[in-house]
Amino acid sequence: MITREPTIERLAIAEGLLLAPFGLTEANLATTLAAMGEHRIDDADLYFQTTRHEGWSLEEGIVKSGSFSIDQGVGVRAVAGEKTAFAYSDDISANSLMDAARTVRAIAAAGQSRRVKLQGKTRISGSRLLYGTGDPIATLDSTQKVALLERIEKMARARDPRVVQVMAGLAAEHDVVLIARADGTRAADVRPLVRLSITVIAEQNGRRETGSGGGGGRFGLGYFTEQILSKYVDQAVNAALTNLESRPAPAGEMTVVLGPGWPGVLLHEAVGHGLEGDFNRKGSSTFAGRIGKRVAAKGVTVLDDGTIADRRGSLNVDDEGNPSQRNVLIEDGILRGYIQDSLNARLMGVKPTGNGRRESYAHTPMPRMTNTYMLGGDTPREEIVASIKRGLYATNFGGGQVDITSGKFVFSASEAYWVENGKIQYPVKGATLIGNGPDALTRISMIGNDMELDSGVGVCGKEGQSVPVGVGQPTLRIDGLVVGGTA
Repeated sequence: MITREPTIERLAIAEGLLLAPFGLTEANLATTLAAMGEHRIDDADLYFQTTRHEGWSLEEGIVKSGSFSIDQGVGVRAVAGEKTAFAYSDDISANSLMDAARTVRAIAAAGQSRRVKLQGKTRISGSRLLYGTGDPIATLDSTQKVALLERIEKMARARDPRVVQVMAGLAAEHDVVLIARADGTRAADVRPLVRLSITVIAEQNGRRETGSGGGGGRFGLGYFTEQILSKYVDQAVNAALTNLESRPAPAGEMTVVLGPGWPGVLLHEAVGHGLEGDFNRKGSSTFAGRIGKRVAAKGVTVLDDGTIADRRGSLNVDDEGNPSQRNVLIEDGILRGYIQDSLNARLMGVKPTGNGRRESYAHTPMPRMTNTYMLGGDTPREEIVASIKRGLYATNFGGGQVDITSGKFVFSASEAYWVENGKIQYPVKGATLIGNGPDALTRISMIGNDMELDSGVGVCGKEGQSVPVGVGQPTLRIDGLVVGGTA
């Protein structure tokens, strides 16, 4: 059987869904881009998208809701200097494209902007092959999806009689994008995405506590086998039962050990956002102007990697048509680079890093993380926990906040333990980690050999836009971190 190269195949799929049904051709794209290029601009692009989304939710033993939606449209952008003109429409047609082009071409030239050179020939952007093109919504029928959620309910309740309520959600999405740039670049991606979430409420002696589990990635619903479901259910039930035994968390400055995997969300928030190009170009990040300088303890290496197969945060190409990359941001404690989209990369005189991302065709791209994680060291987890004289061992986190300019963060631990003389004493509740991201990096004194990525549940928000991301880290010991508690 003869097959097409994956990049060509994805482009053909995107053109078949986003151009052909609306009578559009390459000539229409070129005409629209040329209309925007009549005024002084540095860059311009068209972003076509169609997204099919389905969701199911279970509560109190029954599937209470199901939803299905289709959203499609095109975003038209022109950039001059630091200024961006943007228009979008959910009507994909030649007339809508030209209306949008006329709207954005009035943008005024700014700074050292130049007239963009429109290429007569198109160039297909390079890309990755990180996940399939199949529609995950079609990988199970409706009856099977309902049965999967009902199976989770039964499994969770069978784990322990103290489980009084189970909530579960299943989501699947098939996203197809097509990017046409003024320099002649054409790129496309077909992005499957699934996610399963479980929340359990356990009750004992009138006290109620919750626990959660779940995961997902860029594959079909067949990923959720009996073994995977059992793992997620165990996570949720064990967390809820552990919290039933929790005591008020001590407060003060102390040694804190973070578990592997999802606790990397602290790294994402407290450090990752500060390494995004827009904040550093404007000088508002605490990391601005520090390339080549030490910003973390020796042994600390942080990456943003959009090239990991099947991961929630991975992309074959970003939303500007640039291939995703494996970007080393901090190497052995030294700051090596920032996360860049095309606009900020151009203004900073560097190359894009494949991190131009947008929530949908109705939004402009900006530098965003993909899968952000810290590499592992060589110390066993047990040895790190045993090194704590008096301190906190946090294995899971809920919400948090960070100030990009100062680097200050506040994070709530959803599962944590009090440790004395190297021994876990009891679970604690209400522990809040308070600190400064860059300062916390310098306080890392032990790095585990157990680096894990999260299970595939992360959603990152920035300036009102949400995108799927991944996080990860090994077990880490941080000295002298402030813990706000309830004791």
